[in-house]
Amino acid sequence: MSLLGRNLIGQAQVLGLNAAFHGIEAATGEQLQPGFGGATAEDLQRACALARDAFDVYRETSLEQRAQFLERIATNILDLGDELVERCMAETGLPRARIEGERGRTVTQLRLFAAVVRDGSFLDVRIDPAQPQRQPLPRVDLRLRNIAVGPVAVFGASNFPLAFSVAGGDTASALAAGCPVVVKAHSAHPGTSELVGRAIQRAVKESELPEGVFSLLFDSGRSIAQGLVADPRIKAVGFTGSRAAGTALMHIAAARPEPIPVYAEMSSINPVILLPGALAERGAAIGKAFVGSLTMGAGQFCTNPGLLIAVEGEGLQAFIDSASEALGQAAAQTMLTPGIHASYCRGVAALQAHPRVVQLGLGIEGGTHQGRAALFATSAEDFIADAHLREEVFGSASLLVRCQDSAQVSRVIEVLEGQLTAALHLSEADYPAARGLIPQLELKVGRILLNGFGTGVEVAHAMVHGGPFPATSDTRTTSVGSLAIARFLRPVSYQDFPQALLVAALQDGNPDALPQRVDGVLKY
Repeated sequence: MSLLGRNLIGQAQVLGLNAAFHGIEAATGEQLQPGFGGATAEDLQRACALARDAFDVYRETSLEQRAQFLERIATNILDLGDELVERCMAETGLPRARIEGERGRTVTQLRLFAAVVRDGSFLDVRIDPAQPQRQPLPRVDLRLRNIAVGPVAVFGASNFPLAFSVAGGDTASALAAGCPVVVKAHSAHPGTSELVGRAIQRAVKESELPEGVFSLLFDSGRSIAQGLVADPRIKAVGFTGSRAAGTALMHIAAARPEPIPVYAEMSSINPVILLPGALAERGAAIGKAFVGSLTMGAGQFCTNPGLLIAVEGEGLQAFIDSASEALGQAAAQTMLTPGIHASYCRGVAALQAHPRVVQLGLGIEGGTHQGRAALFATSAEDFIADAHLREEVFGSASLLVRCQDSAQVSRVIEVLEGQLTAALHLSEADYPAARGLIPQLELKVGRILLNGFGTGVEVAHAMVHGGPFPATSDTRTTSVGSLAIARFLRPVSYQDFPQALLVAALQDGNPDALPQRVDGVLKY
């Protein structure tokens, strides 16, 4: 399949006439062919109009048809074969194994949501039958189901060109909910985006769905992104990216005549808390494992362990010695874009120049656009006093906060902003301390891990990939796992409807055999 560099608007392939741009080979900074024409305001209007036109039909498709559509997208992505893998490697600098693994995760997400749709529990059907004889007042007949909110705008992420991009979790969960999707492709991997977009476009046609169920727009600037969020036909936004960009979209959405939710995953430094018992037992082993997590994917994970919190002692020194040694053997890695590499270098330089920060170790120096891993340390008091030390450095850099006692550990946690994850490394002797910290961490993060690192995000029903601001814009939600579908649904209650006017899911006979909660009792 040859790349065309065109926007995908419904079933049309449209050459954008707004500021053309090229993908960049991450390793060299050289332009990749073809050029991509940015979408115009007219292209944006057309995509949003098609999405709105498709919504009424698509939201009431049968659950089986919708599930098969998601599975067809997965199959079409796999059918792209090496062409997708090789283009993605060129645009991101990520190795083949990482891209193939991420492709597998993308397909898994789509199939997970196909299963969620078939199950039907996401509709949350509730029936409270009328009780005309109830005293002192009769009860009306009430029935509830979740419906799709409307067309959704999705923004591709730079660091996950497949799993958080055109066919990523936001798109999969929105389509599963019954929402048409308009994707604004990330300019760092336009070729990858076009290939995946055409796989979805083809699945829409093969599934005989309205063409506006999916569109893909390119833009090297900000006008299309801003216009997409402001368009009155868009009813929700899914975003993964920087805090600055996420909050900018939130402001646009809030200023609309009809404000809409923006589900933005933005900034996180993911504290790792090293408790004394664990350090005494296996400080060196934890140090080595930490470096493996820190340098995975050049540290370009939203769950990267960018902060360590530990109490002084021999065990901590063993951790530092081991981590510094492993870091010294860590090769520099190509980062996703020249801009991300430059930003990482500025962040590391700021820590190196900070008067209250000590450098503990550096990775092997690399070449052009390659990030060199780094580990720094500071005291708890200095960390608490300086908010700049709590800012994310996106890449394989981490800061160790040295505490005098467990009370100081708690004080450090208290000043942290919302995070995606927190990890506790502990032994059985640390359980009393952990019992005191876990309630505190519950208020700060979306996922708490024991004796591990947050860089592995399982696509599963019980996964939460979210957290208090600024980790995400809505602490009640997740962007990974089956619960992600809830972002794009809203409940509607139907009072005193005759059976003939109820959709099948709400009828007494339950012809679709869906889960129904009748008078509070779940029935199948």
